[in-house]
Amino acid sequence: MSGAKAVVLLAALLGVAVTARLGVWQLDRAAQKNLLQATLDQRRALPPLDMQALAADPEAAVQQHHRRIVVAGRWLPEATVYLENRQMQGRPGFFVVTPLLLGDGTAILVQRGWQPRDLLDRTKVVPPPTPAEPVEVAGRIAPPPARLYEFDGVDSGPVRQNLDIEGFGREWRLKLRPLSLLQEAGGAAPDGLLRDWLPPATGVHKHYGYAFQWFALAALILGLYVWFQLIRPRRRL
Repeated sequence: MSGAKAVVLLAALLGVAVTARLGVWQLDRAAQKNLLQATLDQRRALPPLDMQALAADPEAAVQQHHRRIVVAGRWLPEATVYLENRQMQGRPGFFVVTPLLLGDGTAILVQRGWQPRDLLDRTKVVPPPTPAEPVEVAGRIAPPPARLYEFDGVDSGPVRQNLDIEGFGREWRLKLRPLSLLQEAGGAAPDGLLRDWLPPATGVHKHYGYAFQWFALAALILGLYVWFQLIRPRRRL
């Protein structure tokens, strides 16, 4: 075998090996996402978590994500935050987040729902009705509100781009739990907020798609090598 043919062979083998390995890696990612989805489904099927067992540290909080729970406490409406550039049902608006003070003195951020944005004034918000008396709030335990890209100077005031639990707790002198609560629609007062929360998406199908692309590329490299280096030269004889 000539030196040029050896180089072509090595390049083809390397290309097939790399692309095939990337395809296997995507299948591994899909398996991990399937396991995650099974875990989420299992947690949602469990009975509601006892309020006394609500996590107080970040590691324990991760194990409680997506569990159902009913918490009792008192709203702190003066600390309500409106997270802008959030969508629900394809419409832009705000996620309304209000701390709920629990009986033990700690507090939990409640993502109470969504309200539309004023098309003429993006900073205009409508405070939802908030009872002053103690309430019970049913929902699903969730991570803190998802972060979006933010510019300097938008992390204070009632309208914000993002909300950091530790910083917000210091700001309002609250001992916040390291999680949040997605308030569910069932049994909620008619406060005008929309609670059509999307289920957590694991995105497993995209990994299958990527795996198919990598395996197809590996097959293409192999096919091109076989055609140009083996079949085509013989057909010329």
